[in-house]
Amino acid sequence: MASMLQPQIILLKEGTDTSQGKAQLVSNINACTAVADVVRTTLGPRGMDKLIHDDKGSVTISNDGATIMKLLDIVHPAAKILVDIAKSQDSEVGDGTTTVVLLAGEFLKEAKPFVEDGVHPQNLIRSYRTACNLAIEKIKELAVSIEGKSLEEKKSLLAKCAATTLSSKLIGGEKEFFASMVVDAVIAIGNEDRLNMIGIKKVPGGNMRDSFLVNGVAFKKTFSYAGFEQQPKKFLNPKILLLNIELELKSEKENAEIRLSDPSQYQSIVDAEWNIIYDKLDKCVKSGAKVVLSRLAIGDLATQYFADRDIFCAGRVAEEDLNRVAAASGGTIQTSVNNIIDEVLGTCEVFEEKQVGNERFNIFSGCPSGRTATIVLRGGADQFIEEAERSLHDAIMIVRRALKNSTVVPGGGAIDMEISRYLRQHARTIAGKSQLFINSYAKALEVIPRQLCDNAGFDATDVLNKLRQKHALPSGEGAPYGVDINTGGIADSFSNFVWEPSVVKINAINAATEAACLILSVDETVKNPKSESAQGEAAASAMGGRGRGGGFPGRGRGMRRR
Repeated sequence: MASMLQPQIILLKEGTDTSQGKAQLVSNINACTAVADVVRTTLGPRGMDKLIHDDKGSVTISNDGATIMKLLDIVHPAAKILVDIAKSQDSEVGDGTTTVVLLAGEFLKEAKPFVEDGVHPQNLIRSYRTACNLAIEKIKELAVSIEGKSLEEKKSLLAKCAATTLSSKLIGGEKEFFASMVVDAVIAIGNEDRLNMIGIKKVPGGNMRDSFLVNGVAFKKTFSYAGFEQQPKKFLNPKILLLNIELELKSEKENAEIRLSDPSQYQSIVDAEWNIIYDKLDKCVKSGAKVVLSRLAIGDLATQYFADRDIFCAGRVAEEDLNRVAAASGGTIQTSVNNIIDEVLGTCEVFEEKQVGNERFNIFSGCPSGRTATIVLRGGADQFIEEAERSLHDAIMIVRRALKNSTVVPGGGAIDMEISRYLRQHARTIAGKSQLFINSYAKALEVIPRQLCDNAGFDATDVLNKLRQKHALPSGEGAPYGVDINTGGIADSFSNFVWEPSVVKINAINAATEAACLILSVDETVKNPKSESAQGEAAASAMGGRGRGGGFPGRGRGMRRR
């Protein structure tokens, strides 16, 4: 009786939305499954593409899990975790973004019946973590090293890895052509860690086969002044001067005022301006450079001056292009033209200006330090070239990872089936509930081969039965068998060169398990109504600019009157 008379305790602000317990966890799992369903059909060589149309009217066609996840404006707080793991997989490894989202969604789907039956989430989390560690150990055990091979062998092995990545992309039809191009580009930059040393330039027009690789730097012709056409467009072994200064007549920045008593003095001031610019140009010419590039403008006077002396110049070169020229040619970017010594000048074997489609490109090839490469992409539609660029980014990342962690595993769902079999076998040796949980983890791993079959239009049940049968062979010879996308049967992925770096799988399983455990460990969501309205107000005040107190100098909101 006494408990009924006690006043109700109000802990949270009015209008706060709290949801907790089992229902909350099931709702979070459903949200994550819905997100996984969006990217489910993009997996594998027969995966479909998504066309995403945003509020600004720009259209993106993509097959890349991370790109789709970024463009989907997901508001559900638990489902956002899947967006984060897709982004982290993209930045860490480059490929496997759809895989990681699918696995996380499937782990949660398998956990859902247990949660509904009243199993404590911590028991599930513990078993999932154990299963994850066992799976990763098994991957390391099955991985094959490509160390110690000759450069030619290594190149062909890396090209196989790149081709596996590209097979699921829009440019999959030309995967051999692009795979060898990507491998050459990655080997060209060597141990250079900065990805921006591989430039990708997009030129609409032509077909995919017109794309080419420059062992050096290529960039679009910059804005040019009169006199540009008289400049030579090809040099052999030129010296290259890189500047970060303007080479044009400059009006005074400050509102300078000069009072003259004698009109003849006026001429001397005008001459001084001209002398300054001529002095700068003269020093550039004396340095012996035949190609002058600057990040800032090179004016019409300078262009004509250089043209008369058979020197090529380009102003307003993008900063990243200038940095890549510096890295490739061994030059240093100068902020002054005084005291230019030979050490700061770069060089290359051939510099030429070439027509690519309807654009003109400045191309530096045969650079001495050679720590850079440029891929010039051609194609019909802009969206197509954008997607090709994203696909090449994935392939470049994969080849770099395979070079550094030189172990590969069979793809096509083979490794997933083998780990699944191993975990089921291991689960039989464990007493208690965790046997069921590890079994469900093993079942979830089969989503990859199943989805590969579904996307290709094959009978997934039939193919999975064949795979289970093959992987269950006691000799272990069935381990490399995966889905054969071409025939709808099963095939040895290893001998068919469907390879992926082991680091991709390890990262994907790790990230997916972490995300699943994180979502399972949440049992309450509190939504503060104030924070939502505060966001709205912040946006409104940002739009309105000086809406509140911003327009009154001297006294902002909340300041005391003097």
